[in-house]
Amino acid sequence: MRPVHHAEPSSHSTPNGRAGLSACAEKLIRGRRAVRAFRPDAVPEGTMRAVFSLAGAAPSNSNTQPWRVEVVSGAVRDRLAGSLRAAHAARRTSVDFPYDADVYAPVHRQRQAAFGRQLYGALGIGRDDHAARAAYDAESLGFYGAPHVAFLFAPEGAGARAAADVGAYLQTLLLAMTAYGIASCPQGLLSFYAGTVRGELGITGGKLLVGVSFGYADAAAPVNRVTAGRAALEATTTFHG
Repeated sequence: MRPVHHAEPSSHSTPNGRAGLSACAEKLIRGRRAVRAFRPDAVPEGTMRAVFSLAGAAPSNSNTQPWRVEVVSGAVRDRLAGSLRAAHAARRTSVDFPYDADVYAPVHRQRQAAFGRQLYGALGIGRDDHAARAAYDAESLGFYGAPHVAFLFAPEGAGARAAADVGAYLQTLLLAMTAYGIASCPQGLLSFYAGTVRGELGITGGKLLVGVSFGYADAAAPVNRVTAGRAALEATTTFHG
């Protein structure tokens, strides 16, 4: 009989390996944050392809992978930014997934308000300076200066389940970007102009869920020093059994 050779255990299966992997996960997940000021430097094409390929490993219902991703750079990005600002100025919105602030409970609104105070405070915008806040919102349609933006679409007619799958892809994409040293900011506001995005990119179908601006962070920008807090585990999670 031939001798049986047992495979050596993976370093991830050893106590030290697991600890190392856990430390990497802690650093990656807790280190990811939304960046709202970017340098103009473009991400190399090879790096972008690696990141979006990795994001494609995201889970989905029965492996349907119902996302469609449109990545925009260069002159197309500049033209789209102009069109988005024009649509915003004309109040020409077109939303595929309607937004309703009433879905949030008081505790959610408290968290939202706390973050708003941090964000606008870092920008030097007062609580009651509604004009300055509106101007900043309009400026964000230029992707915070990021050289790239990705638009995540769900299939035409998609409901909550497909949108949840696209959400899983979104988080995987954000973590993949973080791992490759790329800063990002998911922007719900971009989805308020779905018709404009489709028109500029020549897209005829799909429902726009979110846009993600990405590139390299401007470390000198005060807004990038804003750190959003997180609710305690007990406030969001219950363990049964």
